[in-house]
Amino acid sequence: MTAPELTEIATSAPIALFAYNRPDHLQQTITALRANPEAARSELYVFSDAPRKEADAAGVAAVRALVAKVSGFQSVSVVEAPENLGLAASIIGGVSKVLEKHDRIIVMEDDMITSPHFLDYMNSALEKYAADDRVISIHGYIYPTEASLPEAFFLAGADCWGWATWKRGWDLFNADGKALLAELERRKLTRAFDFDGTYPYTAMLRDQVNGKNQSWAVRWYASAFLLDKLTLYPGRSMVTNIGNDGSGSHCDDTTSYDNAVSPTPICLDEVTVAPSEAGREAFKQFFKRANPPRWKRVARRLRQIGRGGDR
Repeated sequence: MTAPELTEIATSAPIALFAYNRPDHLQQTITALRANPEAARSELYVFSDAPRKEADAAGVAAVRALVAKVSGFQSVSVVEAPENLGLAASIIGGVSKVLEKHDRIIVMEDDMITSPHFLDYMNSALEKYAADDRVISIHGYIYPTEASLPEAFFLAGADCWGWATWKRGWDLFNADGKALLAELERRKLTRAFDFDGTYPYTAMLRDQVNGKNQSWAVRWYASAFLLDKLTLYPGRSMVTNIGNDGSGSHCDDTTSYDNAVSPTPICLDEVTVAPSEAGREAFKQFFKRANPPRWKRVARRLRQIGRGGDR
């Protein structure tokens, strides 16, 4: 499949967009999504969580007023939670709900700005690997690595900043963090799970088990990793996260993860369906560079909340 053909796919996966109390971030997310040509033929499901505390009520109300007027998609369905679920329960429940009706899904949160080629890349990859059981998901974000990366590549596991999967992939999600941790330890895979000790995923999972965070993302990663499933990454980022500005509940105010979105499409012609050593090494080097000298503080913060954690 050549790059010009990527936009010719007739079927667009539904988009699940999860929002809380940041209308300004959400507006930017929607505006960027709508700039994708495929948006007009994509069903949009917006999941709006209820306020956890009174101070969040005004922001939640503003978000709900905003999404009530959203247009530019094939259809827009809004699901307003009557009580606070938190991010983990909201995403797990929302993704499961959409996949009761559809065989694939694209998942976004309210602080992700996408390339105009994001939906093209997602839908093309979802179609290309739909019948390949080795592949569990597609990811849109890539770290700002210093290494030269392939056009697209695979890594073991799964990820959480602008992603997509199929019902067959989500069926493999195991919400039991205790069982996942025990299996990682039994098989002596914790170091590999932590990208050879460069990122504290095991600590995050252990804290989820101990009730210190409610991270769905570390459980999604572990579920895929233990089954030797692969996720496709773009060599140029299709997503940038604008939530690392201190406005969210789960992210430090940092620019370490900032990455400009690609102005050009991703070509999926020649991608080897196997873990990429170059991609893994690039991630490891980024983690080493991004974490010191803040490693202990970042690790402590991750243990408190978990990346992709709960409100």
